Amino acid sequence: MDVERTSLPGIGLRHVFTTRRGRQLGVVSHHTGRRDLVIYDKEDPDTCVVSVALSDEEANALAELLGTGRVVERLSELHRQVEGLVTDQIPIAPGSPYAGRTLGDTRTRTRTGASIVAVVRDGQVIASPRPDFVFSADDVVVAVGTDEGTAAVADILAGG
Repeated sequence: MDVERTSLPGIGLRHVFTTRRGRQLGVVSHHTGRRDLVIYDKEDPDTCVVSVALSDEEANALAELLGTGRVVERLSELHRQVEGLVTDQIPIAPGSPYAGRTLGDTRTRTRTGASIVAVVRDGQVIASPRPDFVFSADDVVVAVGTDEGTAAVADILAGG
């Protein structure tokens, strides 16, 4: 599936794709953080017929609804495509220095080269958590990277 990315000067970015039935759907990500879900006219793809402004919470909820079942599927596909790529599930223990702190505080990507791509909390998958996401004890972090990188993420989350 091709996603067209267009810079909107003074506004932000627009991502649009075309469904199999020929309908164009998109998301406009504003510099302010607001996101708009947009549906374009089938006959005139330059005309927006519906635009729904989403708060951060609503955008995250919609992303979870649409992406939750796909995260594991995509990771499995990546494993088949990329030699040396591993996924590790790392629990946040009650004594972890990061229980109650944000993902950004960990600086795991900078420190390890591995990425935290999801968090499982109470059986719910939170895909692509943002830097301001706050970890809770008993969360399970899904990290992707090399063996060494994901092991380093586990060490950081366990001991700082």
